[in-house]
Amino acid sequence: MDKVLRLPQTAKAPNVEPLVKATLRETREHNERLVLATIYDDGPVSRAEIARLTGLTRTTVSDVVEGLIASGMTREIGRGPSTGGKAPILLEVPDAARLLIGVDLGDRVFSAATVNLRGEILQRIEVPSEHADGDRAVALALELIERILAMADGPVLGVGIGAPGLIDTASGTVIRAVMRDWRELALGKIVADRFAMPVRIANDSQAGALAEYVFGATRGRNLVVVKVGEGIGAGLVLNGSLFEGDRFGAGEIGHTVVNPAGDPCRCERRGCLETVASTRAVLAMLEPVLGGPVSLERAVAAFERGDERVTAAVREAGSQLGIALAGLIGTLHVRRLILAGTMAAFGDGWLEAVREAATSRCLPALAEDTTFELGPIDDIIILGASALLMTSELGLRLQPIRRPRPRPAEAVSEAHLAALRVTPTARPGELAALRGGSTS
Repeated sequence: MDKVLRLPQTAKAPNVEPLVKATLRETREHNERLVLATIYDDGPVSRAEIARLTGLTRTTVSDVVEGLIASGMTREIGRGPSTGGKAPILLEVPDAARLLIGVDLGDRVFSAATVNLRGEILQRIEVPSEHADGDRAVALALELIERILAMADGPVLGVGIGAPGLIDTASGTVIRAVMRDWRELALGKIVADRFAMPVRIANDSQAGALAEYVFGATRGRNLVVVKVGEGIGAGLVLNGSLFEGDRFGAGEIGHTVVNPAGDPCRCERRGCLETVASTRAVLAMLEPVLGGPVSLERAVAAFERGDERVTAAVREAGSQLGIALAGLIGTLHVRRLILAGTMAAFGDGWLEAVREAATSRCLPALAEDTTFELGPIDDIIILGASALLMTSELGLRLQPIRRPRPRPAEAVSEAHLAALRVTPTARPGELAALRGGSTS
């Protein structure tokens, strides 16, 4: 006879019941996120197709969909083509079902924007931040968020922030940000307490990688975005997930010492990569050349005119960065490197110097297999912080896939709808390949 495990007589049922309820709640939340992600990724899509893609029963899908419609996260947009029976009702996630507040605590300015669920910036504001640090920088960030929230004309999901330094993304704590003089700053809690809404924070370079991966064009599953501005850092997406390292410091290449006898760095060492390859370093090098303080705009204009002294300084900075990236190429063999930030304003001339130095110092086979691209100068951090918020709060998957979505939905032709579809035998494999990229 099978043994029956019995609870001791002293055990109380109330100790067991909450565990059952928690499991039911977790299951419900899992199903909601799964259905929402499927509608977001594959819409316009029918309830029956959602059931096929997710493996959930039609009853469960219908129940979840009704809740999503009631909350405004999903809407019906008309009927699709019939396959012999009644034409199915199609569903989609409205772009403005929720608004995201994306914040970039950047080098020269703090900027914030309202962003919809497709990565479109709706309103944007910024304030100078060059001389703000410590408590003043925190106050400036709170003031900026308050202003952009007042501009939002729809339901706000929460606030996503890209900040410099080592960031504990789980707790929203800035462990160390040299430029802002922040140490163990509970920035996430400060913002959440002030505005009573979810807040997610990531290192700015990591946010840049998320922006390119989530809102960019169709990509592979590995990606490196190197942000070069006042500081230098790399954001890594590996196998579809943001890679932060064991203690959130992955990609902190800016404070790697490249010349022990070099200039002092803000981190209290000498000769870090930032002292020779950052925007700040280049502009400082150009001061004696051009006479007096040099703005980025002036330096770029001189570079574009072909000023030999400026060209030499910019290309040298690019070469120093390329030398550092050669080690990254050899370590990770990620085929796509995107260079973003204010140094990207120097364009192809700077990029070519980076590429030449990097590819001449790594295994030739890897050099031939690696591409270097210029990324955006503005708003990449805002979009990345928004992507982090969207994926963590709504459970939408990190996946670089974009299908055309017709507008208006009621006018969709059957031929167009058919073109959006993939055969049922192909969908499960495709979906399985993409599911592994979720992050929180």
